[in-house]
Amino acid sequence: MDQGRQVFTVDLLERYAAKGKGVITCMAAGNDVIVIGTSKGWVIRHDFGVGDSFDIDLSVGRPGEQSIHRVFVDPGGSHCIATVVGSGGAETYYTHAKWTKPRVLSKLKGLVVNAVAWNRQQITEASTKEVILGAENGQLHEIAVDEKDKREKYIKFLFQLTELPEAFMGLQMETANLTNGTRYYVMAVTPTRLYSFTGIGTLETVFASYLDRAVHFMELPGEIPNSELHFFIKQRRAVHFAWLSGTGIYHGGLNFGAQHSYPNGDENFVENKALLDYSKLSEGAEAIKPSSMAVSEFHFLLLIGNKVKVVNRISEQIIEELQFDQTSESVSRDIIGLCIDATAGLFYAYDQNSIFQVSVNDEGRDMWKVYLDMKEYTAALANCRDPLQRDQVYLLQADAAFASRDFLRAASFYAKVNYILSFEEITLKFISASEQDALRTFLLRKLDNLTKDDKCQITMISTWATELYLDKINRLLLEEESASENHSSEYQSVIQEFRAFLSDSKDVLDEATTMRLLESYGRVEELVYFASLKEQYEIVIHHYIQQGEAKRALEVLQKPAVPIDLQYKFAPDLIALDAYETVESWMATKNLNPRKLIPAMMRYSSEPHAKNETHEVIKYLEFCVHQLHNEDPGIHNLLLSLYAKQEDDGALLRFLQCKFGKGRENGPDFFYDPKYALRLCLKEKRMRACVHIYSMMAMHEEAVALALQVDPELAMAEADKVEDDEDLRKKLWLMVAKHVIEQEKGTKRENIRKAIAFLKETDGLLKIEDILPFFPDFALIDDFKEAICSSLEDYNKQIEQLKQEMNDATHGADNIRNDISALAQRYAVIDRDEECGVCKRKILTVAADYRFSRGYTSAGPMAPFYVFPCGHSFHAQCLIAHVTRCTNETQAEYILDLHKQLTLLGDGSRKDLNGSIAEDSISSTTPADKLRSQLDDAIASECPFCGELMINEISLPFILPEESQEVSSWEIKPHNLGNQRTLSLQV
Repeated sequence: MDQGRQVFTVDLLERYAAKGKGVITCMAAGNDVIVIGTSKGWVIRHDFGVGDSFDIDLSVGRPGEQSIHRVFVDPGGSHCIATVVGSGGAETYYTHAKWTKPRVLSKLKGLVVNAVAWNRQQITEASTKEVILGAENGQLHEIAVDEKDKREKYIKFLFQLTELPEAFMGLQMETANLTNGTRYYVMAVTPTRLYSFTGIGTLETVFASYLDRAVHFMELPGEIPNSELHFFIKQRRAVHFAWLSGTGIYHGGLNFGAQHSYPNGDENFVENKALLDYSKLSEGAEAIKPSSMAVSEFHFLLLIGNKVKVVNRISEQIIEELQFDQTSESVSRDIIGLCIDATAGLFYAYDQNSIFQVSVNDEGRDMWKVYLDMKEYTAALANCRDPLQRDQVYLLQADAAFASRDFLRAASFYAKVNYILSFEEITLKFISASEQDALRTFLLRKLDNLTKDDKCQITMISTWATELYLDKINRLLLEEESASENHSSEYQSVIQEFRAFLSDSKDVLDEATTMRLLESYGRVEELVYFASLKEQYEIVIHHYIQQGEAKRALEVLQKPAVPIDLQYKFAPDLIALDAYETVESWMATKNLNPRKLIPAMMRYSSEPHAKNETHEVIKYLEFCVHQLHNEDPGIHNLLLSLYAKQEDDGALLRFLQCKFGKGRENGPDFFYDPKYALRLCLKEKRMRACVHIYSMMAMHEEAVALALQVDPELAMAEADKVEDDEDLRKKLWLMVAKHVIEQEKGTKRENIRKAIAFLKETDGLLKIEDILPFFPDFALIDDFKEAICSSLEDYNKQIEQLKQEMNDATHGADNIRNDISALAQRYAVIDRDEECGVCKRKILTVAADYRFSRGYTSAGPMAPFYVFPCGHSFHAQCLIAHVTRCTNETQAEYILDLHKQLTLLGDGSRKDLNGSIAEDSISSTTPADKLRSQLDDAIASECPFCGELMINEISLPFILPEESQEVSSWEIKPHNLGNQRTLSLQV
């Protein structure tokens, strides 16, 4: 212990606390309240919290000398119980902090109360709740007082000691709330025994249960003037207890909540029991028993004579002796006793006149060392205050383990030491002892204790641990017994541990250094594993390919983080290793560019394969073309070349006939190169494919010529494909006919019959005269008699049909001529009240009202006008004005120009007296007639109200741009609102 620092200090609190009312006989404290009893029957209360004190005389009305035997205060400092002993017997009083007069507990008359147990969990300022009183005659009583009632609620008898009737000297009570009620724990001491009571219900029922069962007690021999029982309270709960007995201090921990401690009703709720013998306090001299005791968290305060010895509860060593500054008149008298204020955490000592305060200054500061000296390392660590203290605990554990050759355990403890022993010193310990495994363990534990900021240290230690792992693996391999099962399992265990370490340390290990280490030790599998962790996928894939594990390499390539370029790089090796798995992987991979795989596919295709083997490249190319709709010419050309090399040309022909661009606007029907396809098919002698390509390239003559070498039926089909060019189609059929006639062998009549049958297949395109030149000169005309007659009959039918068509045309021309003649005589009836559609004036008005009548044919004095079949009528000048206004500018200028020219020519026209046009003018065609006809076509081709002109007016605005003045006249302009009144309407 550090003797330079005092844990407990003593200060004089009150010199003359009895105030001349006798001497102090007893004392109690709680919540900064001190209550003392005097030899003259006075109870003096000092409330240091509010700085107040008052006196109560309990000897009033009692004859003779009276003295306060015991005084008790609850932890809150509100409730006080005092027992007066005198010639008239003993009486017990209760008083409250707010009362001016005490209340005598009449039912306890004659009983000397030595101990009181307060219900700390439930007591309040207004009510004591249950309180247990221990009497001199071995009885226990229960009382309860409410401050507002000014008297006790009840006083009940609880228990009586019968086996050994001794006085109760100390009482303590604790409660715990359970689901089925409140459990009471009561501990009581007599001069020789410590009793334990517990039960659920009320205090009355708990103690009543002991009528049928034995009381649990602990008995110690020896005699002591004053037996005491103390609980140490921490956060309002009792933690441990101490009993000042005749033999020593019996103490231990309290576990009120552990019901497993008493499954069968056992009242022993004490744990870690121990006895401090008084002989340990005398240092060889005769043991002196303390006269009083107080309990702190880690210490006992024992009053021996005029001194207080402070004893550590754990080590049982005296750490301090406290001296009291007494007055000259009281030096000859000893300190009477000690008392505890558990609420304020203070201790008090008192003699006949004075009160002393004992303060605690961080009593747990050296407890770590106490536990460490006792080798209780867990408790020592729990009481350490700083890293240096923890280092000492870890170092002592590590040294002990190292000395016992438990190197792995020592390594774990050494790794926790940060300050008092350097990293180098610790590692040298293990290196000197040739303990590589322990050194590795130390490094790994050290890594766990380092923070993320120590990047350099973490990297270096991790690299060293890697090398130690590799060394361990090699040593296991080199051992002679490595083949045995035990060593094999150890080897596998180390491998798994090493891989787990690599996985955990992948972000802190230097990549290049680690790979060199793994390579130098020949650990290829671990190198691949680490490369995979560091996303060095190229190394991983290369390794798998070398091992022939294409499937595992493809699994790596399928990972999202793997660059797509590695797919192209390793494609040749993978497809050669396992074509099926590789192609399946390609088809499952998105964003793969098939064009970059062409070299790998061509290399694979160039190798020999079994005839019945599924060509994996063709499968992938078909997937690209049909599923992915790939348009790359290279892909299509490669697929075409592979089809061309197959024995069966069915797939090739289907590919050539497939329109891959179908449905696309302005898209091609195919994406392969037709010239390359033609060369390839000619080289591979795929003649049907060549015919199709010729036809596709519009080289029909070449297609038919080549088809004739393969199959005449194919040639006929090709000849039939030409539909838009009749001459070419006929030429192609002639080629077919010539080939058929030349190829036919047999009798002459048989050849001619087949030739006639071929003519029928052409659907009349070829005649007998077209194929006659192909027959030899010595063929007899009689052999073609039937065909020639049939041809002549066809010609005759065509001539008759042409005659009929000519007659129909002549009849139609006559009808048209008659319609033209009738059209010249057509007229319309105008009502005399008919109005012009534009000016709304009558149509039959005098021509003098209009200025633009010259150049028009007028009927007498009437103005020229137009009448449409729909019934609308318009003056000529109104119609011109309306049409020019509604039509576009170019058309309007054209109409006005025609009208102007017609007007200028109108003066020279010949008219009769009544304004009618001469008859010869009807038949003659003059410039004025042409102009008038053009003007009629421009303005009167359709009614302006019923035709397209009216429909176009739908898109015109209601107000034209030139009518801006009209728009402004409709605008709403703001007026002066200054003189306007605002009316507020009540809603």
